[in-house]
Amino acid sequence: MPEIIQTNVYRLEELSDAAKEEARAWFRERGFDYDWYDAVHEDFQRIAEILGIDLTTRTVRLRGGGSRQPPCIWFSGFWSQGDGACWEGSYAYAKNAPARIRAYAPQDEGLHGIADTLHAVQRRNFYQLRAQASHRGRYYHEYCMAISVERDSPTWQDMTPDAEQIVIDALRDLARWLYRQLEREYQYLSSDGVIDETIIANDYTFTKKGRRFG
Repeated sequence: MPEIIQTNVYRLEELSDAAKEEARAWFRERGFDYDWYDAVHEDFQRIAEILGIDLTTRTVRLRGGGSRQPPCIWFSGFWSQGDGACWEGSYAYAKNAPARIRAYAPQDEGLHGIADTLHAVQRRNFYQLRAQASHRGRYYHEYCMAISVERDSPTWQDMTPDAEQIVIDALRDLARWLYRQLEREYQYLSSDGVIDETIIANDYTFTKKGRRFG
């Protein structure tokens, strides 16, 4: 015959310190099954546009029918040496990018440096440099980006000797910048304080030892 078993359940604030840690560990393992990185991706799309990057998009089918076109931004993290971020898209000169990026992110010296570097190398090449970045391999970091650079000169003039590597390094620096933003966002969302607020807001309950109930 079926049996009714009664179990005492507790809310986070009622748990011991050790049980609270167990509850937080459960949330860190199971609580990030949503697109928590959306805000970072949206910010990156705006920054890419300012710098002259047109991100490639991909088609994602939705469960209810239809589709959406998110940008090709990839990352893995944040625990091993091979973790990182990369993106796919095309780059060309964008007018006033250094000034515009400072207006958009006035405190971010990393972005200022990338914009300045790209502007300087474009100036030396009469603003004719173009680049294409695509993902390759099974991992996601800046060195998984295959980047080709060319000079779109009507007179077939070669790019300056250092131009190709400067552009490649700058675009990879942008991927590193993206990874740092993703890591920072994840660390914030997985901090004890934010997790506690989320658990309390969702009224999750736990056993006395902090194991999720229900």
